[in-house]
Amino acid sequence: MHESKLTRRGFLKGAAVASLAVTAPYVISARARGAAGAKTLFNGKDLTDWDGDPRFWSVQDGAMTGITTQENPTPGNTFIIWRGGVLKDFELHVAWRLENHNSGIQYRSKDRGKWVVNGYQADMDGSGTYTGILYEEGGRGIVAQVGQKVTLGSDGKPKVTGTVSDPKKVKDAIKLKDWNQYVITGRGNHVVQKLNGLVTVDVTDEDEKRRAMEGILAFQLHAGGPMKVQFKDITLQVFGDK
Repeated sequence: MHESKLTRRGFLKGAAVASLAVTAPYVISARARGAAGAKTLFNGKDLTDWDGDPRFWSVQDGAMTGITTQENPTPGNTFIIWRGGVLKDFELHVAWRLENHNSGIQYRSKDRGKWVVNGYQADMDGSGTYTGILYEEGGRGIVAQVGQKVTLGSDGKPKVTGTVSDPKKVKDAIKLKDWNQYVITGRGNHVVQKLNGLVTVDVTDEDEKRRAMEGILAFQLHAGGPMKVQFKDITLQVFGDK
């Protein structure tokens, strides 16, 4: 997530850590990692087809790993980009683990050069406060909060038209500092994000000037304090060119 008047960067330090889930944990099964015929985007061994600043990105324990430290910080948000194609109509499965701070999954996004990316982002943060929202990096800011069904009008402003889940249940399902799974689906101007089996947002983007019908896939390392994030079990199901 990038800082703007619509972001929540100033609140991250003071956000309370969510309590651990009381219900049975969501298990990332082989079936949940992707539908039959899905393409595996990360081989678990090296960064083939991925392009990120080598100062920050590597493979550790079979996972794509991004790390910043006090000695090796990033002055701005930086991303590792999948160079194997673009996302149009799709279903994306990603397992992720965030140690602290903030990260996100960019989809149908724009490559601005020098590992800078703008566009739709499935957000995640170390406290679980903003995990699950849809944020537009470098654009319209927070598009939908957890639990919301939203339509973006031609003016780019979100209008809540319904609910898709209980935000408390979503937050309780987040496994802090452990593996979680996002499933993101895009069909036309309609996108849906699921986190650990629960729908977090459902968005229809009718803003023809600013919406994205296709674009790149990337993962974020956020500027600020030292952080670590990991990704694995990345699969892509394509619904066919239209």
